[in-house]
Amino acid sequence: MKMTTTSQSSQEQRRLERQIAKIKRQIAQLDGLRPGTLSEQYNVCGTPGCRCKASPPQKHGPYYQLSLTRRRKSKTRFVRRDELPTIRKELDNYATLRALVDRWVDLAIELSDLNLARRRIDDDS
Repeated sequence: MKMTTTSQSSQEQRRLERQIAKIKRQIAQLDGLRPGTLSEQYNVCGTPGCRCKASPPQKHGPYYQLSLTRRRKSKTRFVRRDELPTIRKELDNYATLRALVDRWVDLAIELSDLNLARRRIDDDS
């Protein structure tokens, strides 16, 4: 019985290590990273008779705003239309990074638990 358990444990360890290695490769492939949230803004100006004052109003925009909090500091800045594809890709990459790191941590915990259990079995024999 011990042989089967050790064999299964070794297979499980290799499976977890392969998954972690795959995640590391995926992380290494990520290019630009940017945390934050991109929002679309529409504004009303102060010019009397402007279309934004009509009924119904036709607000000015869209304007794109990037918001983020990093190291306890909130920042907001407007993003030019020609920067949008790059900013969106960086935001997507950052979200992917966070998901991959979360999965890596889950697998690392599982691998650590497996190794600790194997040590307990070895110590008991």
